[in-house]
Order: sequence, then C-alpha cells, then structure tokens
Amino acid sequence: MKITAIDTIQLEPYPYLIIVRIHTDDGLIGVSDTFYTGDAIRGFVHETAAGYLLGKDPRQIERHWEALYARNVARWGGVGMELRAISALDAALWDILGQSLGVPIYQLLGGLARDRIRTYNTCGGPLYGGRGGSRAGEGKGPLEDLWAQLNEPEVLAEELLAEGLTAMKIWPFDRFALAGDGRSISAADLREGLEPFRRIREAVGDRIEIMLEGHGYWDITTAKKIAAAVEEYEPAWLEDMVLAHDVDAIAELKASTSTPVIASEMLITRYQYRQLLERRAADIVMVDPTWAGGITESRKIVTLAESFGLPVAMHDCTGPFTLLAGVHLALSAPNAVYQEHVRAYVRGWFGDLVPESVRVVDGFILPPTAPGIGTQLRPEVLERPDARVQTSRLGDQ
Repeated sequence: MKITAIDTIQLEPYPYLIIVRIHTDDGLIGVSDTFYTGDAIRGFVHETAAGYLLGKDPRQIERHWEALYARNVARWGGVGMELRAISALDAALWDILGQSLGVPIYQLLGGLARDRIRTYNTCGGPLYGGRGGSRAGEGKGPLEDLWAQLNEPEVLAEELLAEGLTAMKIWPFDRFALAGDGRSISAADLREGLEPFRRIREAVGDRIEIMLEGHGYWDITTAKKIAAAVEEYEPAWLEDMVLAHDVDAIAELKASTSTPVIASEMLITRYQYRQLLERRAADIVMVDPTWAGGITESRKIVTLAESFGLPVAMHDCTGPFTLLAGVHLALSAPNAVYQEHVRAYVRGWFGDLVPESVRVVDGFILPPTAPGIGTQLRPEVLERPDARVQTSRLGDQ
C-alpha cells in the first residue's frame, strides 16, 4: 500500500479549522483535522510533509512520525504549527490503518479499557471558534451555551442535567482579562465572575460538576486570587489559569489551592509534558490529540501520565475528527477520566462535515463501531463553493 495524494481542505465559515485527507493506491482515505494557523499548516503539509510521505506505506506510522518530527521540528526548533500539521497527518494514518484491518482505532491501541467514557459539555455556542463567533456569545437561542453560561447559568445546568450530562465547563472570568491585561481583577469583577457558580449551585447543588477554564489569560498572582475565591463552589478543576509554558507557575497555583489543577492543551509532545510531570505541577493531565502530536504521540503522553499516577482528560474544541481521535485514546487508556465535547458543535455544524459524530448517552460517549476513526468526510464538502482544496499527488513532487 502506498500514499498517492494528500489533500488539505479549508471552509470559509470555520477559518481556524483545516481538514487533512490522505489517499492510498488501494482506495482507502484517512481523514483528520486540526485547528489554528490554517494557512501555515497547509503550507507545511504540501511544501514539507508531502515530499516525505508520498509513495510511502501509510501503515508505518511510528516511522513517519519520527521522520517528520526529527527533520522538521526538533532540528529546527518548530513547535506549534508544525506539530499540528504532523498531528493531523498522524491521525489520518491511524484512520487508514484501522480501515485496512477492519477495526476501530481503539482496538489497535490495546482494545477497550472501558465500555464508555464520561464527557462534559464545554459551554461554547454553535459559532464559537468560527467565523462570526464571539467570546461573549451570540445571544439567547438553541445551544447558545456561551451566552447562557453568563446570563442563564442555572437554566443551562438544568438543561444539561436533563440530557444526562453531569459536568460543564465555563469561563466567566475571561471577559475581565480581555478587557484588561490579566494582571489584576477588581473586587466587583471577581464577584461578578463568581455569579454563574453561585447560581448553578443554588439551582442544582452538586448534581453537576463545574470546570473553570482560564485560557491562559492570567498572571500567577491574579490566578491564585481567582482560585481562592472560587474554592467555596468546589469546581472540578482549574484549567489553564496561567500559560502552560511556565510550569513553575502552574505548580505554584497547584500548591495554593485545594481545587485540582489540570494542564494543559497548550503543551505538545511527551518532552513538554515530562517537565510538567516531573515538577508534579498538575493533578490531571489534559491532551489534545491533534495539537500535541497526533494519536502516536498522545498515547505516549497518556502512558507517561499513568506512570506518575495521574488521570488524563482529552481536550477537543476543534472538529469532528479530533473529537473522535480523543475518544479512541480515552477508551483505550486506563487512566482516562473525561473526553470533552461541545454539544453545539456535535449537534450543529459537525453534521455538515460528517454523516455521524460521537454518540453521547447519559453523559457518556460510546465507542465508535466503524473501522478506523469512525466516520468519513461528506463527499459534498469538496463541492462547496467556499471550500479551498489543495492536493499534492505522487509524481507531482
């Protein structure tokens, strides 16, 4: 089996999402996606990675990961954009391997460690992260969870519980960081940021877990102040209250609070995670499979976390293929505790791209049953007038 072509696909409504497809000479097509710096990722895929991958056996995944990483990242100091491109390519190769053997990817990772994985709803709306999306939300409406988390958090919590979801992630302090510089927060803003927690707890008690997202907006002094203030509401975790590049700051935050600290979707490769783990800086390890290095690298990070006795949670606020990649990893990892999903994505625009996404039942995601990653790109996506498709083919290099 040989790789004969590699596509990248970008769609106007989702400017930060880039889809990658790998074609083989026996007709199999592996698909994945990743997020952010789409033009740069497209350039790396076609100008750098395609020259190496075309003509190769797609099933030699470990070999290809090491070659792409050593030649184009470790040697030249590249990190974010290059790793996201390699991550998407890697997940697409796993998709091909699963299809070629007729089994879901989790079977190739050792089989099911559990029959389902618990999930939480990240409270972004349908356009969160897309063209026209807003960090403040688009107003009241179906699945407008970003608006609801600030304006009707108790209603949102009740709605999620009625669907069987028992955990939700919110970020009520972000607006104050974005209005300032993240180096201070007033007493009034602190009280206002606590309001969603208070209203949720008053409405539903502890029937729902609340995760606090910080998006790396705060300095350590202010992060500690927020952490202390929110403790009485017993959040499930504090996520990225400071930027993950400062492992000592994460460790300082962890030492200052009784709330578990999770880190971090912002880290990539086992080498960065090793620093976090050796410093004992986090209580829970978060991994995004199409940011951190693909399925190949993410399973190593998950195992590394297990060796330190730590649970892992898989991140996704990207696309349908990244979500499924995380599900396969979480289902096969003994130390996985959560797979994130955005219900507004799964029940909204994901359906424009794939015929089926994850199955969420009573707060858990069930194992995919189709071979490979578990879904395909709808053929009509390539015919959309807003689709920007670029292809590198064997023989054109």
